[in-house]
Amino acid sequence: FGPLGVALRGNLAAQWWDSALAFREQVFAVDAPLHGPPAADAPRAGQGLRLVHSETLREALQGRGCSREPGGPSLEEVLGTAGMLRESLLPGALAQYISCLELVNKRLPCGLAQIGVCFHSLPESEQLNRSLRRIGERTTSLLAWFSSPRTAGQWLDYWLRQRLQWWRKFAVGPSNFSSSDFQDEEGRRGFNLHYSFPWGTETIETLKNLGDTELLQMYPGDSSKLLGRDGRKNVIPHVLSVSGNLDRGALAYLFDSLQLAENPLTKKKNSQRKVLKLHPCLAPLKVALDVGKGPTTELRQVCQGLFNELSENRISVWPGYLETMQVSLEQLYTKYDEMSVLFTVLITDATLENGVVQLRSRDTTMKEMMHISRLKDFLTKYITSAKNV
Repeated sequence: FGPLGVALRGNLAAQWWDSALAFREQVFAVDAPLHGPPAADAPRAGQGLRLVHSETLREALQGRGCSREPGGPSLEEVLGTAGMLRESLLPGALAQYISCLELVNKRLPCGLAQIGVCFHSLPESEQLNRSLRRIGERTTSLLAWFSSPRTAGQWLDYWLRQRLQWWRKFAVGPSNFSSSDFQDEEGRRGFNLHYSFPWGTETIETLKNLGDTELLQMYPGDSSKLLGRDGRKNVIPHVLSVSGNLDRGALAYLFDSLQLAENPLTKKKNSQRKVLKLHPCLAPLKVALDVGKGPTTELRQVCQGLFNELSENRISVWPGYLETMQVSLEQLYTKYDEMSVLFTVLITDATLENGVVQLRSRDTTMKEMMHISRLKDFLTKYITSAKNV
């Protein structure tokens, strides 16, 4: 991800946090390290992604021959004691379950939420060398929802509706987001949420009722500390896992929002202008500030003041006024449309005379005049209203 891609994924993550935390008083944020010690019950050189220093691994591999020094680590010992790279956020969330239970006075349901990087083995089709397995990473979101076994099925259906509605909320083409159900080998029920890319359908989020198996494995022995209150009954909850791939989600919205329109710069047929119509909440940049005709120094000072005011109000701004190469306004609009900038604000000598700026919309391409004092409130209301749709 480059600068705009990072901002897009960051905005997507922020919207996810809002959906998971802001309106859910019984959901709490947690965090867990990227790696941890090997599981106590795992084989010494067991499966999984390991964290090994290259020098240690080199020594162990060299020691496979006859020249191995006495007392040097074997490959089995190195792998058996190496830390584990996390492949899922779920174990880290489950490790915080008892703390969560105490916070809510053991009342069910409750939940834990996290966003973080997870690692995975790349499929063979993506390996550069088939004899060497490479590791990939993805930014993952997780909501671990703990509910009574009695209501777990209802909650799974509830979260399916919520999550599908959430993905579709920011889409130009909501029908490209869909769901399908499945059962794993143990008969546990779940759903996959998909996006229809040009090359085929890919999963962007998975919801699954895990039952109580993972909790009991995480806390072997005394299961009484796992009990939560379901009305007057004390029960070991079922765990609902809602796990999303935010990297693939950002890619889905890029494909969803790309539109082709007539290019006003040329009369050639089949020449089209690219417009990235990302949802206002996801667009990396809300406004671009540029200067038109007038004294350059004074106009840039106005832009700088406006940049500071908007930035202080968490409205992301592109400082186009710093550009020294002269380009036409239409070329500028084309560039900003491809960057998915919602509005272009043009500061001219009219701004110095009466405070009026020109505001151009990405979605309508319409231009209107507005007093500079109204700009911050207009942008804030526009973004807020789009968020609440």
